Amino acid sequence: MSENKELFDLTGRLSRLCGTSGDEQGVRDFIISQLPAECTVTTDSIGDLIVFRKGAKAPDKKIMYCAHMDEVGFIVTYVCDDGRLKFAPVGGISPAVVFGRRVVFANGTVGVIAAKALHQLSSDEKEKQPKIEDLTIDIGAGNAEEARKYADQGDFCYFMSEYEEFGDGFIKGKALDDRAGCAVMLTMLNEELPYDAYFVFTVQEEIGTRGAQCAAFNVKPDIAVILETTTACDIAGSEDEKEVCRLGEGVVVSFMDRSTIYDRELYRLARQTAGEIGVKHQTKSLIAGGNDSGAVHKAVGGVRTAALSVPTRYLHSPACVMKKEDVTAVLETARELLKRLGEL
Repeated sequence: MSENKELFDLTGRLSRLCGTSGDEQGVRDFIISQLPAECTVTTDSIGDLIVFRKGAKAPDKKIMYCAHMDEVGFIVTYVCDDGRLKFAPVGGISPAVVFGRRVVFANGTVGVIAAKALHQLSSDEKEKQPKIEDLTIDIGAGNAEEARKYADQGDFCYFMSEYEEFGDGFIKGKALDDRAGCAVMLTMLNEELPYDAYFVFTVQEEIGTRGAQCAAFNVKPDIAVILETTTACDIAGSEDEKEVCRLGEGVVVSFMDRSTIYDRELYRLARQTAGEIGVKHQTKSLIAGGNDSGAVHKAVGGVRTAALSVPTRYLHSPACVMKKEDVTAVLETARELLKRLGEL
C-alpha cells in the first residue's frame, strides 16, 4: 500500500487547527478552501458543512459520507479573583490527561492547567486523581481584571500539541479524532467519483452527535458511511478482547457499539470490499464507544449505516497516535466502497 502524501499533509494541517464543539468555524473555513470547484457547498444552521459532488453516474440510493470537524477541548466557566480560570471540559476528557498541560485560546493566549503542588497534598490527596473541577488554568494574570483582557467566561481553549511523524510509520497529534476522517473525505472529494455522493463534515459530535442529527435530516440519505477513529488499547496492561483493535491491522469495520447496531449487509460488504482490494481490516472486540452513526441511523425514517474507523491510541488527549497505513486503509476502503454502494 503506497503512501498518499497529500492525505497526510491534510491530516497534519487539520490536526493543527482548533475547533472544539460549537467553535468549528476555523476548521470549516479550511475545508472549504480545499474543495474543488465542482462541489456544491452549503452550511446548515447548526454549522454542518454539506458538500455534494457529482460522479460518473447517479446511484439509485442517496449516499452520504460523514466525518466530524469538532474536537474535545475546554471552556472557561469562572474567573477567580487572583486571575486563575476555572473551566469545564467540552467532550469526554479524562482528568489523567489534563494536569500540567499547555492550552491555547483563539486569541493566542497560552495557559497551563494547574493544581496543588505535590508537596502541598495530603496523604489522601496523593492517592487520588485530581478532579477537573479542582483544576484551574494559569494564564499568568495577577488578578481577575487583568485575566479578562485575555480570557473570559465562555471562551474556548485547546490542547497545545504538535502534529508529528515518529517511529515506524506512526503519527501523533491533537484532534486526529476526527480530523483524520475529514482528511479522507477531502482526499476523495478531490478525485473523480464513480457515483454522486454527499460528504458531510459535522459539528458537535463530541457532545452528543448533534450536528449529525441535523445533517441527516437535511440530506435524507438512504445509506451513510461514517468515517471515524476508534479506541485501540493495544498497549501495556491490555490483552485479548480488551485491546478492542490494534494499530497496523487496518481499517476497523464495526458491527455494533454503544449507540448503533450497524446494517448487517453493509458490515459484510465493507469487510468483503477491503479484503478483495487487499486492504487489512479488523473489527472491534468489545461493544464500546459511539460516533455520528448513533444519530444518523435513526434519522428520517431510518438510514442504513456503516462505520469505517482508524484505530487510535490515547483518544481525547493531546497526543492521539495512529499508524499511517491504517489511515490509508480507511481511504482505500471508503473509495472502493462507494463504487459498490452505487450498485445497490
